[in-house]
Amino acid sequence: MPLEFSKNIGRLQPSATLAVSALAKQLKAEGRDIIDLSAGEPDFDTPEWISSAAVQGIRDGKTRYTPAPGMPQLRKAIARDLHLRFGKEVDWNGVVVSNGAKHSLFNACFSLFGPGDEVLIASPYWTSYPQMVTLSRAEPVFVSGAEERDFLLTPEDLESAFSDRTKGLILCSPSNPTGGVYAYEELRALAEWARDRGVWLLADEIYHYINFEGDGAAAGILDLPQESLGPFVLIDGVSKAFAMTGWRIGFTYSSVDLAKKMSAFQSHTTSNPASPSQEAALAAFSDRDRVGADVRRMVEAFRRRRDLVASLFDELLPGLPYVKPNGAFYLYFRVDSLFREGMTDSSAVCTWLLEKAGIAMVPGVAFGDDRYVRMSYATSDALLDDGIRRFARAVETL
Repeated sequence: MPLEFSKNIGRLQPSATLAVSALAKQLKAEGRDIIDLSAGEPDFDTPEWISSAAVQGIRDGKTRYTPAPGMPQLRKAIARDLHLRFGKEVDWNGVVVSNGAKHSLFNACFSLFGPGDEVLIASPYWTSYPQMVTLSRAEPVFVSGAEERDFLLTPEDLESAFSDRTKGLILCSPSNPTGGVYAYEELRALAEWARDRGVWLLADEIYHYINFEGDGAAAGILDLPQESLGPFVLIDGVSKAFAMTGWRIGFTYSSVDLAKKMSAFQSHTTSNPASPSQEAALAAFSDRDRVGADVRRMVEAFRRRRDLVASLFDELLPGLPYVKPNGAFYLYFRVDSLFREGMTDSSAVCTWLLEKAGIAMVPGVAFGDDRYVRMSYATSDALLDDGIRRFARAVETL
């Protein structure tokens, strides 16, 4: 008897980014000389003082269940951090701590959307957004800004995709995969469009600290005046800026009523995030000066690597145009000029690069645009230099 799976996962696709990273790790384990430029995580170690807080928590016996939405002291520390960053009153009861920002996003999608709903997704998009929407039995609707504007959306773009079924809008700034960053006024215009249309705004700000334009973090929805905001969910976490990807701590900030619903949902699925991870996150959110110094050091390294990668592309791969990233740690570049018989899409280009040059990158089809490929520059300057030079030599053979 053939297996029949639930319609809940009927359209579910595996994560392309995780699949490429897993293949690169497998080839490395087999002895292949692979430069992995696919991973969406910092190459820095978690700051030692943050790790020590988790170790101390384990030694102190803080290894039991916590409340499902996280330890109250962690939720209060996050609320205090948001208050200090944005100058707004933040009710800690609106904070729900989850097992990474991906979990936080899924909680929000599953709690807000359902059959018959449409959710606008800024495209190119992080590969998991449409999967989360379809798991919620809603329909993803992809909206792309003009390529010459680095795909950043305008209210006019959103209006062209709006229908009477539109229930939500998912934005990511700084963007994965493009590195595009919305300026304050651009973000305000989108937020006011969502407010006027009664659309839930889900703002994924996991990369907000990794910003190369101006001083400090990228503009976020809590920077906006209260009157510019309709219903919203802020999604953030410790993974990217604090180099804590494996600790799996993310959070949402929303209305208290929605937070209660997401807490109840989480209590029946995963319960609380791991208590030692919460202890580490509590340390990070409780010492702004110390964590700020670590973040600035990492952001400066990412800025230097961004400039290195851009200069190498300009010099060695001038036929492959790219979106200049103003944040995050990715370069999103066009490869359709490399298409030819036997290599007709971004997946084929990435397979060719892995086999020919030993470089792992992620095909743009995973992000909604098959003309592009995404590479991560969250690795050493030496590996970036070597990887791009390998890439250029491989292109010369075509």
